[in-house]
Amino acid sequence: MNTPRIFELQDVFVLSGTPEHTFVQPVEYTRLLVALRTAGRSIVIEGPSGIGKTTAVNKAIGEAGLAQRVLLLSARKPEDVAFICDLPNQLPLGTVVIDDFHRLDYSFKKNLADLMKTLADEGAADSKLVVLGIPNAGQSLISFGKDLANRIEVIPFEANPEFKVGELITKGEHALNVSINIKDEIINAAQGSFYIAQMLAYHTCIRSNILVTCLDFTTIEESYESVKTKVMESLARSFSDTTISFARGTKLRREGRAPYLHLLYWLSQSKNWSINADREADRHPEQRGSVSQVVSKGFLTALIESSEDIQRVLHFDQTSNILVVQDPQFVFYIRNLSWPHLSEEVGFLSMDFPSRYDFALSFAGPDRTIAEALFNSLIEYELEVFYDRNEQHRIIAEDVEEYLAPIYSSDALLVVCILGPEYPKRIWTKFESSQFKQRFKPGEVIPIVLDTAPLGAFDLAAQVGYISWDTSADLKAQVTRVAELLNLKCGEIRKRMHEASESSV
Repeated sequence: MNTPRIFELQDVFVLSGTPEHTFVQPVEYTRLLVALRTAGRSIVIEGPSGIGKTTAVNKAIGEAGLAQRVLLLSARKPEDVAFICDLPNQLPLGTVVIDDFHRLDYSFKKNLADLMKTLADEGAADSKLVVLGIPNAGQSLISFGKDLANRIEVIPFEANPEFKVGELITKGEHALNVSINIKDEIINAAQGSFYIAQMLAYHTCIRSNILVTCLDFTTIEESYESVKTKVMESLARSFSDTTISFARGTKLRREGRAPYLHLLYWLSQSKNWSINADREADRHPEQRGSVSQVVSKGFLTALIESSEDIQRVLHFDQTSNILVVQDPQFVFYIRNLSWPHLSEEVGFLSMDFPSRYDFALSFAGPDRTIAEALFNSLIEYELEVFYDRNEQHRIIAEDVEEYLAPIYSSDALLVVCILGPEYPKRIWTKFESSQFKQRFKPGEVIPIVLDTAPLGAFDLAAQVGYISWDTSADLKAQVTRVAELLNLKCGEIRKRMHEASESSV
């Protein structure tokens, strides 16, 4: 009977570095190998972390016979960035691998694009550039010149198929002389990530005290839920504070629509570990305004740049508006969080919103200055507000009455009507008020009564509590006061609704 070779667990299921015993060629490996062997052809490998980009490159470089002169650089390291900038003056290069390419400044990317074109045109046999980045990294280079598209090899590394992940675990089982009973659960949880598969298999063995190759074949009997719980406890020590900091954003708005929390939630649901913030906002109209606000005004970028901990796990490309996870462990962590619990821990009332909008503004044209100022102030609270001018591009070519009717009748939690002297005279305000007049009684309409309009002209408004507006007073101060009142009112209603839903469970 042959005695099995003895391997240590950390060398089989590897959490850092290049695996030897559990290396599996990703689907695009052959294409990568051919590109490495093509003189002058630079390579862009794009995809999320944990897919196996770096490991595949290291293996393919060795197989292509290029390992004798390889320079590994990272855009995370300032000293490497300075060297990357000077690469055109360092010819011949040998093989240069640049990781985290997406973190480079615009000018550095342009220099690399020019260098890649030069190497291709000269068919340079002694210089090879390989850059690794997030999804769409190749497009950012091609944007510097369409003629570059045929001169470089852009290889997308996407989620590995399940049979590839299964092959990885099987190799580890053979090396350790074991059978992992939760193999199928690990494959499913990995969702195409070699790294996550390595991590889960590693912790499964740890729980079963398998630290080296077993002399006798051993079947591991573990509960996947127990393994996951242990892994999540470990990951929470690294990621809990970072997750909460990101979810709160630059300033916690308890009554708001939690745009950062939702961006993170959508990211956890993404199969390729990245999202386009604009597209996700369009898919979730109830969060569209608040998310667009933090993206377009640079708040998301500022939040990430303000924290090294957040930068270690997330990257946001302002050009493409792509938010991507940079750490595969963080992917697993956010995928397995209890989101209602996180929402409560962060400080939000809930993740659920009973209406598409928090407020719908109704006003006559002469009072647009007040309406627009109020809209701008309310969205600072990360609330969803219907304001006609902000949604004109969606109203175009629609039946306007059909589009507006549900917004004022039910789609907004509260209707704010700015009652000036022209309000009863305008066609559209008559139409809008006809949609929400039945909402006065349950307290879902908040009138703002201008001192230039006699209250008697608005019979229903006179029957409810309203906000007085002094047209001679400072506009900014009044807008700030009213927006704060409206924000508190919205939070009070949402809290009451949330408590009612909790008590009914």
